[in-house]
Amino acid sequence: MAEKITINPVTRIEGHARVSIFLGDDGSVEKTIFHVDQFRGFEKYTEGRMFFEMPIITPRICGICPVSHHLAAAKACDIIVGVDIPPAAKLLRELIHMGQIIQSHSMHFFELAGPDLLLGWDADPAIRNVVGLIEANPQLAKKAIALRKYGQRIIELVAGRRIHPTFAVPGGVNAALDVARRDEMLKDIDTMIGHVREGIGLALDYVGKNLVQCAEFAAFSSGYMSLVGKDGSLQLYDGEIRLIDSQGKVVKEFPAWDYDKYIGERVEDWTYLKFPYYKPLGWPDGIYRVGPLARLNAVDKINTPLAQEEFLKFRAINAGKPVEGSLFYHYARLIEDIYALERARELLEDPQILSKDIFTYSTPKHGRGVGVIEAPRGALFHDYYVDEYGAMVRCNLIVATGHNNWAMSKAVDAVAKCYVDGKHLKEGMLNRVEGAIRCYDPCLSCSTHAIGKMPLLIDLYSKGGALVETLRRD
Repeated sequence: MAEKITINPVTRIEGHARVSIFLGDDGSVEKTIFHVDQFRGFEKYTEGRMFFEMPIITPRICGICPVSHHLAAAKACDIIVGVDIPPAAKLLRELIHMGQIIQSHSMHFFELAGPDLLLGWDADPAIRNVVGLIEANPQLAKKAIALRKYGQRIIELVAGRRIHPTFAVPGGVNAALDVARRDEMLKDIDTMIGHVREGIGLALDYVGKNLVQCAEFAAFSSGYMSLVGKDGSLQLYDGEIRLIDSQGKVVKEFPAWDYDKYIGERVEDWTYLKFPYYKPLGWPDGIYRVGPLARLNAVDKINTPLAQEEFLKFRAINAGKPVEGSLFYHYARLIEDIYALERARELLEDPQILSKDIFTYSTPKHGRGVGVIEAPRGALFHDYYVDEYGAMVRCNLIVATGHNNWAMSKAVDAVAKCYVDGKHLKEGMLNRVEGAIRCYDPCLSCSTHAIGKMPLLIDLYSKGGALVETLRRD
């Protein structure tokens, strides 16, 4: 029988990872480890660059969420130059952020998680993918593509390009919005909201038919961290950081620039991805989760009507206490998708967004700047130190996938122990382990950054350490 199973790499995520499953003599799972083998170099090789280059350099970390890095970098640079950006610039920055939330959340639910939920965990891998979804429901697939295209179009119309924008600069933005582009974005919002609501219907139908699985799948207690508004509302662009405990009680609220007083990073020798935790509680008592599920657990309300309606349904799942099952990340993601569309409409209908007062000039005044934003996958921290000339001397980046590292490790262990039988191993068992990771929509290029292509390899080793069998999926 096998002593160890290796899943390498995990599929339908951004980046590369592997999972090691260690089995006992009876074939049951003893422990499971989530490895991130990519090495990250962005923090180091930004040293010596001028601070104002960071909003251009850091989006290259990732092609899926470049806007998040672009805006977090720009917010850090705003602090270095010591200015409050003009209102129109803030509206435009938030608008492209909504565009990224729409395209990222829509892609994840329909194209990455969708094959598991809509086609089945045990479906043939040959069809359990986006192509299989297109064949099974071509109309739904078209709507999914339209949603992602719409989100990308918002970014393009505002920032000039869909990927790696150069739009936000220290002190504001470098281009104003005109009426024609504003109206083009406005005309399709209701249609896109309808597409997301259809997705929510599918998610709730799945929950209704699989309630026990959803409640138990990678469900565990943790803290939850998110940006919140002054009224406790969901905020994705700005706000203070709120940390709640597993019962929903607020542990601490603090300004983003003070994050290093409260957030520590632990290192383990089996992964390049660090483990952030809340310092006052120590490790491991201070672990927490971020991202859509964490945000909806941490906030008090959502300030747009349709999203608030769904938020109330979400909070009722566990009678107002934090929802713990990792599969509910997918439902939470769609609620935020609706919020992003509603918020985009509010921004576009604000007359100030057409103002040409979009930039405030200044030179460096401070030696440090911290920019925090809620990326699609959770809180993103950019922390820059500069010298008297404005050259970078130190950079610290904590991305959402890093915050969720402990949670993903806990999730794969819980799911493997529940579903994997080493004596009667089936592909669907291992897909559930991968699915536990996909709940968190990890962006491993953001958290580590590497290039290249690797196949999925599942290695089975004998008790004596000899390789018994290798299964390969390209």
